[in-house]
Amino acid sequence: MPRSRIPAEQPDNTTSGEDAQAPKPAQATTRVAYARTATPDPVEAEALAKAQAGDHHAFAHLYSLHKRRIYSLCLRMVGNIAEAEDLTQEAFLQLHRKIATFRGDSAFSTWLHRLAVNVVLMQLRKKGLSLISLDEAMEPVPDEGPGRSFGAPDLRLSGSIDRLALERAVADLPAGYRLIFILHDVEGYEHNEIASMLECSIGNSKSQLHKARLRLRDALRAQSRKEAQP
Repeated sequence: MPRSRIPAEQPDNTTSGEDAQAPKPAQATTRVAYARTATPDPVEAEALAKAQAGDHHAFAHLYSLHKRRIYSLCLRMVGNIAEAEDLTQEAFLQLHRKIATFRGDSAFSTWLHRLAVNVVLMQLRKKGLSLISLDEAMEPVPDEGPGRSFGAPDLRLSGSIDRLALERAVADLPAGYRLIFILHDVEGYEHNEIASMLECSIGNSKSQLHKARLRLRDALRAQSRKEAQP
């Protein structure tokens, strides 16, 4: 597949009913941009069937349908434009090799997003980057316990959050926090899935998500105070 440079852009945060975002920081919402699609698109389904049969034009159509969202996912996960472009290309190369294995057990967009997430995680491991902070991994965090449910939406945003401010705050998170926030609150993975992907405990995933949300809340509050100054 010919290499194309995907233009840098702000990630496409399409939400499922929670698209309201602005700098009034109280606490932050979960499921910021749930990427999975429930209703199959007949045009996409036709292109998918043709692509699985070896039709290169149909594959190119699938690429055009999904490239921006996959690029957004990669950019949010790695925080680097050049790396995100390379990882997007690698994800679609993997798709080209594996598209015949898709059996329709889930939405195609869900399957493709999981494939892209795996491509990013594999690249991070190849680079020798620690996906999870060792300090966080050593911190005792109960998986269960009254009054401390890290998986609950404890950072709600009242009103709407400015999209660019939120994207900047997410990009400024430490790598481990950002990765788990993106996987859980943006892509919609559950903690047991994230723990399996990152080879960490469920409690560690919950702890890092909780701390990521706290950092986002503080960053958005600071931004709001800064904008309110004369």
